Amino acid sequence: METQLNSEMNELIKRFEGGDTEILKKEHRLIEETIGALDDGTLRVCTQVDGEWRTHEWIKKAILYYFKIAEMVEFSVGPFVYHDKIPLKTNYKKLNVRVVPPATARFGSFMEPGVILMPSYVNIGAYVGAGTMVDTWATVGSCAQIGRGVHLSGGVGIGGVLEPAAASPVIVEDRAFLGSRCIIVEGVRIGKEAVLAANVTLTASTPIIDTRNGEFRELKGYIPERAVVLPGTREKKVPGGVIYTSCAYIIGERKASTDQKTSLNNVLREFSVPV
Repeated sequence: METQLNSEMNELIKRFEGGDTEILKKEHRLIEETIGALDDGTLRVCTQVDGEWRTHEWIKKAILYYFKIAEMVEFSVGPFVYHDKIPLKTNYKKLNVRVVPPATARFGSFMEPGVILMPSYVNIGAYVGAGTMVDTWATVGSCAQIGRGVHLSGGVGIGGVLEPAAASPVIVEDRAFLGSRCIIVEGVRIGKEAVLAANVTLTASTPIIDTRNGEFRELKGYIPERAVVLPGTREKKVPGGVIYTSCAYIIGERKASTDQKTSLNNVLREFSVPV
């Protein structure tokens, strides 16, 4: 199925970008089928092959085209009334996903079994792995890829990355823990079992300073596996004086010798990490 959809969508993309603007209406079923495959987990925007994440540009373009062809409609969910182009996701029982009112996920997102959505929001194209907790008022942006056993604490903001279509989405790998009000945007990747303290903000250009091994090594766009990360600032000279700009500090790592729960508790005690 994926191979056929890929081939047909690439032909549609070629014709649309070549000037055939009517092709989207003519082939709307193809676009809708692609979004339906995202919704049931048959497709995902980004997949991992041999440890490397690969973004499927044709799927992201299908989402963009879906917005173009979908019409605004009014619909109700209990006492709530909405006016939008994209319907809400409805197949939670089939997927064995717990959804606490008023959590919302858009059609075209997918959750593996055991996911818990507290009052939160998951956008189209996002994928959430088994056993992950999306806590109260956390948001999972368009096309974001969230691994298994992840905890997104209250108010965490995972940014959406739809355009440009070739750009990598935000990726949070298995068993990572993101403290309250963390903000992760612009395709930043969080490695497996990393622990981020409350209020860590990471963009593609945020300096991530690794203080381990007695030296300061600067990274951008990636938190290594099992790293323990704190928000911070660093000095910057400007005309007229000195200011302090945001950064993040890697101050240690989880111990591989303990299981996940014990390891997390030990990390929080050892480094006094606020969550």
